[in-house]
Amino acid sequence: MSGWDVYRAAEELLAAERQRRDRGPITEQWPELDLATAYRVQDELVHRKVAAGERIVGVKLGLTSRAKQRRMGVHSPLTAWLTDAMVLPAGEPVPLGELIHPRVEPEIVFVLGERLAGPGVTAASALAAVRSVHAGLEIIDSRYTDFRFTLPDVVADNASSARLVVGGRALAPGELDLALEACLLEVDGQVVDSATGAAVQGHPAEALALAANSLAERGLALEAGWLVLTGGMTDAVPLGPGTCVSGHFTHLGSVSVQGG
Repeated sequence: MSGWDVYRAAEELLAAERQRRDRGPITEQWPELDLATAYRVQDELVHRKVAAGERIVGVKLGLTSRAKQRRMGVHSPLTAWLTDAMVLPAGEPVPLGELIHPRVEPEIVFVLGERLAGPGVTAASALAAVRSVHAGLEIIDSRYTDFRFTLPDVVADNASSARLVVGGRALAPGELDLALEACLLEVDGQVVDSATGAAVQGHPAEALALAANSLAERGLALEAGWLVLTGGMTDAVPLGPGTCVSGHFTHLGSVSVQGG
């Protein structure tokens, strides 16, 4: 027996987050950790955050782009939870003193106008549930050293969730072509990457449908008013003190974060 279970894994990951220390993958000590159990760890981790006063405000998709999958050495997307403690007001510096080794990636963000429950959700039916579309930046911060993990490891770690910023411009889904919506990623005034919405599962609505159907397998649904981060459009870039990272979108406007 390894001495590991869902509760120990959740506590280890929360302790690493609180103490700002990284660690090796849990699967190195608990090789039996599979994907289904990893989602139970994730749920337990977020349950403890809610018990401590945080509130679930949405869901994120992770590893939806080929760029992210190549970088992380995995081959399938995943879902994770967002809480109100992760949301940064626009213009507020990212609190680097609370994080380990943050990175930033641009995202297309949905705000749901109605509940979306699987199974059987399609991209079209998913998009019909969306109230507004926004530009966003997600600040990820793996609790694993050098962002090195297996798929069960990163699922257990709530997909490296840390902070996020949502742009103020809101458009209805029908006002733009989400597959063609382009983003330039800029670091300290220099463009370092670019992508379109097609980088996210071929279309961000496909990622939204995937989230609804994946949650349905666990008896869960996406709720009205929730945010859905559809996945990093480009590879993530490191965020250091004073570093400014911006995403400039064709129609959704610009959104920026700075390391503080």
